[in-house]
Amino acid sequence: MNRTHLLLATAALLALAAVGVGLPRQKDTSHTVARLDEAPTGLVLPPVTAKDGALTLEGKLSGAYLMAGPSEAFAALTVRADKRPMEKRMPVSLALAIDRSGSMQGQKLANAKLAAVTLIRSLREGDRLALVHYGTDVRVFPSQEVSEATRQEMLAFVDAIEDEGSTHISGGLEAAANELRPYVTDFRVSRILLLSDGEPTVGLTQEGDLRHLAATFQREGMTVSALGVGEDIKEQLMRGLAEQGGGFYGYIQDSEKLAEIFQRELEQAAGTLARGVELRLELSEGVTNAEAMGVSTRREGRTLVVPLYDLASGQEAQVVVKLTLSLQATEAARGVMGARLHYWDVEAERQVEVKLDLSAKVTEDEALVRANLDQEVRVYAVRALGAKEMQAAAEEMKRGNRERALGMLDNARRLFGSSAQALSGELADVEQTQAAYRNAQDETSVKREALQLHRKSLKTFGQNNAY
Repeated sequence: MNRTHLLLATAALLALAAVGVGLPRQKDTSHTVARLDEAPTGLVLPPVTAKDGALTLEGKLSGAYLMAGPSEAFAALTVRADKRPMEKRMPVSLALAIDRSGSMQGQKLANAKLAAVTLIRSLREGDRLALVHYGTDVRVFPSQEVSEATRQEMLAFVDAIEDEGSTHISGGLEAAANELRPYVTDFRVSRILLLSDGEPTVGLTQEGDLRHLAATFQREGMTVSALGVGEDIKEQLMRGLAEQGGGFYGYIQDSEKLAEIFQRELEQAAGTLARGVELRLELSEGVTNAEAMGVSTRREGRTLVVPLYDLASGQEAQVVVKLTLSLQATEAARGVMGARLHYWDVEAERQVEVKLDLSAKVTEDEALVRANLDQEVRVYAVRALGAKEMQAAAEEMKRGNRERALGMLDNARRLFGSSAQALSGELADVEQTQAAYRNAQDETSVKREALQLHRKSLKTFGQNNAY
């Protein structure tokens, strides 16, 4: 790939972003900008690797050297689950919570019921399933072990669902958790599948309260997946529930695809190797800030905590971290960031911690820094910067700010286009969105394109838990 063009595109993005929001341009300290007279290094450094149990943690910094004084750098971390042949599918305990509020009337509810029927018929003896549907009130079919007799009772319960009432998401979640809780210790995987098409209007309605509820259930051993249907979903809420609940989330604009999504959820749950996955990034002295791009985080002193999703056989998650530094020159390599991966190993039934430390030499020689930049991490960083532009563009699309949205899409396209060989898929996604958005003639079409762009951006960030 052409590294010089790639890095210059990054500089262009940063400058455009500053101009776009009315900020003064600042001296570049990012280590990501090449001068015109520089040739690509072609350097790809080996990652630092650590493994224990079912997961492997890999990480590396954006170069072997960091610049003394104020600067920025990137770190790329990958969490990868082993590939395990599934000789025998392990039983699962599920609770399906279906929104039956008035806005679900018609085809959306019909497809939700059909998907529930498909799920019920896909379960095997030894699995457990609870069914919940919620409007203003909440109705429950208690958790039952699947048999031919209980399967028929479940099908009858689903068939009787009719649309009515408001949207009591917290009630649906709590009822589902209450059904799973007595059996958590008996099953390797317990999962809530929440389905909704709108905004909560009854019970807990604040996003923070609902996220806290999902996080509580996750700590108890119950994963939460959140699936939004239609163009009017509150995507940040659904994503937040899944992030805090360790599950998957989706913006499902075609409710006919629900049956397929439920089937994938069942397969993912049955193949889960790691639950409660969490990265704890410990920042060394001289690291003044860290941003894990595109993922939910919380700070605990000098530790940045990144909750991840359950990982099944062969799945992975990538986290790109932008580091703000103020370092002194050193002769030997010094620690920059420690990564601690915590998770519950489903097969071994034990809590696991995997540790690695990222270090680099610090120099005042800018040429030495630039000669030892890692080309692979640079692609990850540019991909994350472009995804950030995509996400911002989606928000501007929803607000009706057409020119700002198109400008941000142009920024993303320039970034991805600067390394078309490595980022051809991302480039194609942006160009497709631009064309569709320019042709969108009504509010519904714009909402649809914004949701699709938001979903694409999440995958571009390296998160693989979105449908």
